[in-house]
Amino acid sequence: MHKPTLGVIVGNRDFFPDRLVTQGRAEILSVLADLGIEVVILDEAATKLGAVETWPDAQLCAELFSVNRSRIDGILVTLPNFGDEKGATDTIRLADLRVPVLIQATPDDPARMGLDRRRDSFCGKISVCNNLVQNGIPFSLTTRHTVQPDSDSFRTDLRRFMAVCRTVNGMRRARIGLVGARPNAFRTVRFSEKLLQASGITVTTMDLSDAYGAAGKLAADDPRVVAKREQLAAYVDASAIPEQPIVQMARLAAVLDEWMAEHSLQATALQCWSSMQENYGINACGVMSLMSQNLLPAACEADLTGVVAMYALQLASGQPSGLVDWNNNFGDDPNKCVFFHCGNWAREFVSDLTIGIAEIQATTLGREHTYGGLEGHATPRPITYARVTTDDRNGRIRAIVGEGRFTEDRLDTFGTTGVVEIPRLQDLLAYICRNGFEHHAAMSPALVGGVIAEALDTYLGWDVYRHLA
Repeated sequence: MHKPTLGVIVGNRDFFPDRLVTQGRAEILSVLADLGIEVVILDEAATKLGAVETWPDAQLCAELFSVNRSRIDGILVTLPNFGDEKGATDTIRLADLRVPVLIQATPDDPARMGLDRRRDSFCGKISVCNNLVQNGIPFSLTTRHTVQPDSDSFRTDLRRFMAVCRTVNGMRRARIGLVGARPNAFRTVRFSEKLLQASGITVTTMDLSDAYGAAGKLAADDPRVVAKREQLAAYVDASAIPEQPIVQMARLAAVLDEWMAEHSLQATALQCWSSMQENYGINACGVMSLMSQNLLPAACEADLTGVVAMYALQLASGQPSGLVDWNNNFGDDPNKCVFFHCGNWAREFVSDLTIGIAEIQATTLGREHTYGGLEGHATPRPITYARVTTDDRNGRIRAIVGEGRFTEDRLDTFGTTGVVEIPRLQDLLAYICRNGFEHHAAMSPALVGGVIAEALDTYLGWDVYRHLA
């Protein structure tokens, strides 16, 4: 398994005390080791103090980074003193890794400002950032302008930065599956493959007829089908479901697993109605829920950009994600609304998950064709929500991200559902409507709004609206 790895650039300016660089390097490496982060860094004998100051230093460090290109998730520039503003920038430009960059500067001690202890990294950080901007190199900042390497604040910054690295690098090489066409009734989930591809996101398609055909060739006692039946039985109580729909769900799950593995796909959007019910005889909610819980996010209604947002949230948090409708008001409370879907949420979100009929679809498609829908109420907890959309008219990708919480409020209804509280919800809903965003959002059981906003805006260059309290 790939271990998180940072390329580390230690800055230096030669008229500052050498011991500040030696001490700062040791402190940074100790903190990174404590957090389980591997490093690629110049040997102390390779340059003066193992730092990057001159053009030859930058060339050496860039070559080292290039050799380790496949390992490096991000770059940390640490400034134990003012540093050389060109050294770090030249290294990053020459290595051309296109990974996130974090700038850290160590603070001065006001009681020790003589020539033997003075750092001036407060100023040096501004100069380094100026050079990065001149070269068009995006970067991240620590919460405080200067911060001690061994502080809790910097450890928090590092954890957040590693989440940004996971999200950016994962999105830039994401491979997403699309099974079937969008439901004819939903123009809202149309999207541009070409805009996604320009950001590194590849879409691979499979026709529903191919999925049905492959599933139909699997016998009920096929080991792959048996294994999926056992997974479903362990995942959710299916005792209320007849035998045949369970077999159909297991067949479909086996086909999707093999297809995703064959094409190295990380997430899938599926046309879940009405062909699924009319021609295959089940609701796919339970299958999609299991996939999402197993960190293979699945979005219903062929919502490709919805599952892109789900995957981004999963990368940022390391936890399952889900797809929801902005579905109902909750009384007269202006900051509460109802998140709902027919029953595809991962078990992570629901405390009392059961599987049965998809009630809303059964009204038109027949109960006998809609076994597989889930029911349950969201567990009270903080969440992050996000939405990605391709703005085809203006040739750009846009996103919304914000944070809220599932409340203790209960609803007497069907499907997977919960009441969510979001500060300034009415302003957010107005923004969604005025800017043509979809009625779906992705959600994560973690507070990672800042990570998502930085990854998609700073590094992918998308137009991101972050909704704040």
